[in-house]
Amino acid sequence: MRVTETSTYRDLHLPSLIIGGSFAAVAICLSLFSILQHLRFYTNPAEQKWIVSVLFMVPVYATESIISLSNSKFSLPCDILRNCYEAFALYSFGSYLVACLGGERRVVEYLENESKKPLLEEGANESKKKKKKSSFWKFLCDPYVLGRELFVIEKFGLVQYMILKTFCAFLTFLLELLGVYGDGEFKWYYGYPYIVVVLNFSQMWALFCLVQFYNVTHERLKEIKPLAKFISFKAIVFATWWQGFGIALLCYYGVLPKEGRFQNGLQDFLICIEMAIAAVAHLFVFPAEPYHYIPISECGKITAETSKTEVKLDEGGLVETTEIQVEASGTSIKESVQDIVIDGGQHVVKDVVLTINQAMGPVEKGVTKIQDTIHQKLLDSDGKEETEVTEELTVETSVPPKE
Repeated sequence: MRVTETSTYRDLHLPSLIIGGSFAAVAICLSLFSILQHLRFYTNPAEQKWIVSVLFMVPVYATESIISLSNSKFSLPCDILRNCYEAFALYSFGSYLVACLGGERRVVEYLENESKKPLLEEGANESKKKKKKSSFWKFLCDPYVLGRELFVIEKFGLVQYMILKTFCAFLTFLLELLGVYGDGEFKWYYGYPYIVVVLNFSQMWALFCLVQFYNVTHERLKEIKPLAKFISFKAIVFATWWQGFGIALLCYYGVLPKEGRFQNGLQDFLICIEMAIAAVAHLFVFPAEPYHYIPISECGKITAETSKTEVKLDEGGLVETTEIQVEASGTSIKESVQDIVIDGGQHVVKDVVLTINQAMGPVEKGVTKIQDTIHQKLLDSDGKEETEVTEELTVETSVPPKE
């Protein structure tokens, strides 16, 4: 059986490498063309820096998949890098939606206004009932009534996935070095099934947060056609994850060859084909044409320069010419890349720190309450001991001396 599986992998490796490499090359070329178009007409940095981050998902996936397919030794490192960028791309897509709504401040104002509408339309009894519901229940059933809390939950859901995905990627690498990861093995003494459960829950929660945020804001996002963008992006993240999980299950139950190289190779081959389809879809879903014209608010300084030039006329003299120059910042590819790396990186770090603080807040409050409880019990016990000692001394002093 082992010989058969090895020969199957050897027979299919070269044809899959040629076909997968062709699809990967198409995907990379189309994606780089789309990215360069956005960098060339970088007229709306608030939106385009996140669009470029999302578009980079295709060449990253395609490159890592073809490298892993060509040499199975690089399968695990490529899978780790792919997972890390997937988490960042999901965060970038959420930030893009926020940027299209005008930034975080306007999003919060819009959600606050939306949260007041149901309370005005419904009666007083209904409003009291809604107030009694927990925030978690509101988020599941009526996210529009949350207001500012919805934005906080949405951001927390995206950033927690980015943190957990990165942490689990490096944990996977460490477990593989120790020989206890067991890729595709659903056994309790391997780390693979536990990491799958954690990542599956984290990803589902992040995507659900994104869906709830989209449900509330889709009316304001009509101009950018958010449904097509949402479906194309979710298909890449969601489909590739469940595709790998499904291949692992089929290999585990013997439907497909159980050889690890075959399992990883099949996943990489399918991703190469899927990335070519995604690259074509991104040309229509994330076009650069709407950004070809500089909006009035993005135009820089308008300067007028007056110069005197000598012109040979019959009567002689000087002619003054005035040149008007418009300075538009952030329109060169160099400035575009700098803004994406520096400003986008600062935004990511800020949100990560904020999310960690939000997660540590309840823990710190719990630890503080425990410490206060223990301290109060110690004080009560000390007070009781002092009272008992005082009572004993009082009793002893009150007893009359024997004659």
